[in-house]
Amino acid sequence: MSRVDDLIAELCPSGVPFRTLAETAEVSSGATPSKTVAAYWTDGTIPWLSSGEVNKGTIYEADTFITQAGYDSCSTKIVSSGSVVMALAGQGKTRGMVARTRLDCCTNQSLASIVPKSELDSDFLFYFLKTQYSRLRDVSSGDGTRGGLNLQMIRAYTVPVPPLEVQREIVRILDQYTQLEAELEAELEARRRQYEHYRTEVFAFPEDGGVRWSSLGSISAKVSSGGTPSSGRDAYYGGHIPWLRTQEVDFGSVDSTSMSITEEGLRNSSAKWIPKHCVIVAMYGATAAKVAINEIPLTTNQACCNLQIDPEQAEHRYVFYWIASQYQRLKNLGEGSQSNLNARKVKDFPIPVPSLDEQRKIVRLLDKFDALVNDLSFGLPAELLARRKQYEYYRDKLLTFEEAAA
Repeated sequence: MSRVDDLIAELCPSGVPFRTLAETAEVSSGATPSKTVAAYWTDGTIPWLSSGEVNKGTIYEADTFITQAGYDSCSTKIVSSGSVVMALAGQGKTRGMVARTRLDCCTNQSLASIVPKSELDSDFLFYFLKTQYSRLRDVSSGDGTRGGLNLQMIRAYTVPVPPLEVQREIVRILDQYTQLEAELEAELEARRRQYEHYRTEVFAFPEDGGVRWSSLGSISAKVSSGGTPSSGRDAYYGGHIPWLRTQEVDFGSVDSTSMSITEEGLRNSSAKWIPKHCVIVAMYGATAAKVAINEIPLTTNQACCNLQIDPEQAEHRYVFYWIASQYQRLKNLGEGSQSNLNARKVKDFPIPVPSLDEQRKIVRLLDKFDALVNDLSFGLPAELLARRKQYEYYRDKLLTFEEAAA
């Protein structure tokens, strides 16, 4: 950072000017061609971005393309490579996130395109706006889950505009941090693929002999689903009873839940307590066929199929790992656009059942592999977490400026 400090001392010793994005960039939004007209989408060649693509950080290619007819049918416009895009709306954490483009493209109406003028480096703006995520969400309209940004808010947002030499030196440093982080992520992803391959090999039991085959329902002492208290009754929520929803089922252990219900909510719904160490399979929505283990007693919504494993037949972690290894196969049994399952399909799903000693051996091996790629307390995951914290600290420090007097 000494190089940046030296440049600031030399080029802007009295502080850095702050200006609105309306003064320093062109800000616009896109549009969406009619989804009912196939000619607007079939064999399209024009890259078209939606708000979810901000998760890429740096966008080299689009997930979707539209045709020239689709482009002409609406008010979207081509934005040049090297711009910044910001999500105006979106579910969960999307709103307020930014990405930088490395292709000429157009966008939908849920993305704002920000094309900096000559005094503002687009990569510098990208990095600065990343530090502003929480503030951008605070200024957006509506509540914390359904709010939205608009072009007027973005144009009025102020950003620092140090000399270009300072901006480019900061970008150079942050690009180096980003590259180091990407290399660690690539190595961790390679290990995860290796783990998944090994897990598949461990479970390569023949279906015609050598091991007993059963079903998930048959090796369970009890199978249940939960329920959802009426959303209009405040007295049903915010109690001491952990209540698990399917979006929290994600191939891991559950030791807490983001929501809870009251005793009254429990009595007035089909939600019910399940003991710890159940194997929980999500049946509906985007997480359908994902699996988790609860490390605490809790309740669930009706979209969770809760398998209380019979300990005389199977180890619960063995069942968890088996279902995780069969994710795509189980998901393919679902119906509809989100591959929704039902309890019968889950209970009927086959599982190899070797001896308990063999199951425990498999669990010990897979626990070690799982820790290597997922445990944030040691190894590559811990190193990556530490690197991210270090990066965010220095990024925020680099992008904090004393404002020049007006």
